[in-house]
Amino acid sequence: MKAGQIVQATAGRDKDRFFVVMQTDGKYVMLCDGKTRPVDRPKKKKIIHVKETQHSVFLQEVLTNKALRKVLHPFNYPKQHPKEEISLCPNKM
Repeated sequence: MKAGQIVQATAGRDKDRFFVVMQTDGKYVMLCDGKTRPVDRPKKKKIIHVKETQHSVFLQEVLTNKALRKVLHPFNYPKQHPKEEISLCPNKM
């Protein structure tokens, strides 16, 4: 798992929500989504409690909360987006 990767929480009150990994630290990752977890207050979560996706973004492109929400919207609200739009940023790193 590396910075910029889009992951899905598998445990806790944020279960099934998608986040961007901002930083990795041993067995922990720092996650942001721009809404409940803004850039200035990332969520510290154990790696075993997140599931990796095949998608990633450049961290320089998502330094604001608005940019994070825009990137994660197709993942967190899939009924509002056709399946084709979810591959919006595949392995951009």
